[in-house]
Amino acid sequence: MYIDTPLREQVPLAGVGAEAVRLERIGFDALWSVETRHDPFFPLLQAALATDRLRVGTNIAVAFARTPFSMAHSAWDLQAASRGRLLLGLGTQVRPHVERRFSAEFDHPAARVVDYIDCLRAVWNTFQTGARPDHEGRFYRFTLINDFFNPGPIDHPDIPVYLAGVNPRMAAAAGEVADGFSVHPMHSPEYLREVVRPAIAEGARKRGRPVQDFTLVTSCFVVRGATESERRRSERAVRRQIAFYASTPGYRTFLEFHGELDAAKRLSALMRERRLDEMPDVVSDALLSAVAVSEADGDLGKSLRDRYAGNLVRRVALYDGVPPEADEQRWRTFVRSVKSNV
Repeated sequence: MYIDTPLREQVPLAGVGAEAVRLERIGFDALWSVETRHDPFFPLLQAALATDRLRVGTNIAVAFARTPFSMAHSAWDLQAASRGRLLLGLGTQVRPHVERRFSAEFDHPAARVVDYIDCLRAVWNTFQTGARPDHEGRFYRFTLINDFFNPGPIDHPDIPVYLAGVNPRMAAAAGEVADGFSVHPMHSPEYLREVVRPAIAEGARKRGRPVQDFTLVTSCFVVRGATESERRRSERAVRRQIAFYASTPGYRTFLEFHGELDAAKRLSALMRERRLDEMPDVVSDALLSAVAVSEADGDLGKSLRDRYAGNLVRRVALYDGVPPEADEQRWRTFVRSVKSNV
């Protein structure tokens, strides 16, 4: 299992290179950016130029906010700059944000993102080989280019595409066209084995694709702290984050799987009423245990290895990343512990 880390949003763009060097020095395998307050690609360019080994990835870039061609261009340039270290994580977001924030179309998101990734790969093929563009899909078309707009071949043209999601339909879409599935932190090993993995296999069968090398990527909530009081504060913060996600209807399939549907409805109501301080109390101990690990259980690296035993997940990150004041030697020990079976 590889151990990755998210890029903390507090790191300014000008400081990303130094942060990436620190994380590479600790021994992390990949650095992931998010698309929330900032563009996901600019920080990764800084990280790629400052490092030699660290892989760089988006987790996620919002697919429907960009055309396949514009996404292909950004990814192609970053793949060249990183010398083949890009992991392109795409997500669909949800209808209100796609339509009202990005002013884009969202209908049939699973089918749309399948066509999107097919079109993306068609663009890359033309960039690399000069092939005539001939993608005409249900939602996207790529049938025109000339040399003036073609950046041409690069040394590492095979860019892994990871599709993010929670529910079976998006997992099946990933199995159909992606190289991996980026699993939301709102998951459990049981849900991955019984719901996500079978859905991926179903999608892969549609195109006769093998699933042996299909990669699951995720991050995991962690209750931190060397003392009981520190862990109580951390646990409250983790419960708050779980409650925020659980209040969104998109996570109902997972919550129903764990018998938490009533809690999900309660959390949605509290969110609508802006009673945010009450929400962490709705998160049961059982749900917390399903989605998080705790430093109170001992060796955190071993806890992660046990959680994802049997190659259930290939790449994992801690949800909250590495604090700026971190003891590097302690984190190196943790990283080695996680990667002991790579």
